[in-house]
Amino acid sequence: MDVHYKNKKSYSLAHYPIRQPIYLSFLIWLLCKIILIGKKYKIEKVNMEGLKPPYFMLSNHMYFIDFELAAMVTGPKRINNVVSIDGYYRRPWLMEWIGSIGTRKYTKDLHMIKSISKVLKRGDILSMYPEARYSPCGITSYIPESLGKLIKKNGVPVVTIIHHGNHLHSPFWNFRKKRKVPLHTVATQLLTAEQVKEMSWQEINEAIQKAFQYDEYRYQKENKILITEEFRAEGLHKVLYQCPHCKAESKMNSKGAELFCEECGKRWFLREDGHLEALEGETEFSHVPDWYRWEREQVKAQIESGTYSFEDEVEVYSFPRCWRFIPLGKARIRHTPQEGFILEGEYRGKPYRIQRKPIENHSLHVEYDYCYIKPYDCFDLSTEKDSFYCYPSKQNIITKLAFATEILHEAAKNRG
Repeated sequence: MDVHYKNKKSYSLAHYPIRQPIYLSFLIWLLCKIILIGKKYKIEKVNMEGLKPPYFMLSNHMYFIDFELAAMVTGPKRINNVVSIDGYYRRPWLMEWIGSIGTRKYTKDLHMIKSISKVLKRGDILSMYPEARYSPCGITSYIPESLGKLIKKNGVPVVTIIHHGNHLHSPFWNFRKKRKVPLHTVATQLLTAEQVKEMSWQEINEAIQKAFQYDEYRYQKENKILITEEFRAEGLHKVLYQCPHCKAESKMNSKGAELFCEECGKRWFLREDGHLEALEGETEFSHVPDWYRWEREQVKAQIESGTYSFEDEVEVYSFPRCWRFIPLGKARIRHTPQEGFILEGEYRGKPYRIQRKPIENHSLHVEYDYCYIKPYDCFDLSTEKDSFYCYPSKQNIITKLAFATEILHEAAKNRG
């Protein structure tokens, strides 16, 4: 049962993007160049000489500055970006004017695929962020297999853009406080059109997966980057939510340069070089991504043992159109290996029920300190016509939900 809105239709994404006027392409490039003034950045191009559109441009995703740096790579050529529906908030006219291809995260969007082909047939650049979310911990996120099939179908070159330093500069878990970190963007022509035609979609996926291996904390160490800001660990507990010492979940917290467990009291210090060290006793994980990966394995073990489940009361805001989020009030949500997500509530005296099965969501869109609604952690469940932003009453839980979503999807996919 969908939500019953009075005289409200959802915003239609089923239209082709305009071809970006060349004057606008130049203007976007110029504005991005101005915005980057004062920031230390380097653009490196590999095997890009002589490459002309059309081609796919695939970028990793750290923060909004990714778009500005990508514009330095392509500008002032015409480019169409695949953009999530929340990017249209209060500015659908602007997003349509610059040629964006709107979509709702982790839904089957056949028209988006048609729009992508339309852009490439025009001879322009198609830009997309295949991880479809900001990297929570500065390492590679889930990339769907369907990407290889999409590239194979269109038969054009593939360019990868890997940003380094962006997560260290503006980590997803504390994007409001910037750090003085140099930015390095590497644009590489990964596959020529001839290679795409000769390779299978599986081989294309393997090439992309290999190209997208990155680790911001390893990069920090290798390049001897020091982050001296005293607040450098604040917010890190949002991704490192489970204590490796006492195994308590959702009891971690952070302040200044320290991370600590409110259950057992153990504390860790985040050094200027990005390494963690326990203030007392054993340092379980000195490398931040190792802690993050360990948490994922803990969730996987719970799922395999049959002990995983989640249920909570959430505050829900829906986003059928682009001008405002609609408060739907309180609702109940549960997440189980069998049913996936089920959101049940009532709006205007009528019940609604939204279900997203494990096979339908290969990942989960999470937001730390979400700026559009209110500054707390939330996650988003989307259907083809609506999106539901859920604020849990339980604290520091959304990273675990994201892990569980990916693991359950993989299991459902393997079952066929």
